[in-house]
Amino acid sequence: MWWLGVVAAGAGVLVPGLTGRRIGVLAGAALFLVAAAVVACVRRRRYTGLARSAARAGRHDVLQDRAVTARAWRRGHRWWLLAAFAAALGCSFALPAAGGMLLAGAGAGLRLKAAWLGRLERSGDVLLWVRVDWLGPRGGSPAGKAVKAYRSTGIAAGDAAPGGARRRTAALV
Repeated sequence: MWWLGVVAAGAGVLVPGLTGRRIGVLAGAALFLVAAAVVACVRRRRYTGLARSAARAGRHDVLQDRAVTARAWRRGHRWWLLAAFAAALGCSFALPAAGGMLLAGAGAGLRLKAAWLGRLERSGDVLLWVRVDWLGPRGGSPAGKAVKAYRSTGIAAGDAAPGGARRRTAALV
């Protein structure tokens, strides 16, 4: 979402729009900050509740790699992302760059939420997982109604670092 918003905002600056570039960029900056704050703070209570009740992952739990989860989510939501990008570009004719900055703010808020979740995982010294069968066919929602509880593993499990980032391998000596 971040890069789609940056591209839409960059293209939106090229069009003068109905209100002018200055007002559009200032409105976009305000929308960026509001969207980042709202997206970062929404559903935190649900995430902490699920993390607090996390059970140890068993042999029957199917946990998939971070890259597979991200790819499934992008495939399941590609039409929504494309529609949001088109709406951000179309908004540029009224308020230049505002729609793109709103979309980029939502992406930045998701990044802030992932960093917060990573700190939560580091404080508990666990990695939190969602069972694959609870996600649904479109990649699902990690804190949606279908998710009854998180599963936890040790910090070294899988290919993910706390917060969902890619695990960095140590350099060979």
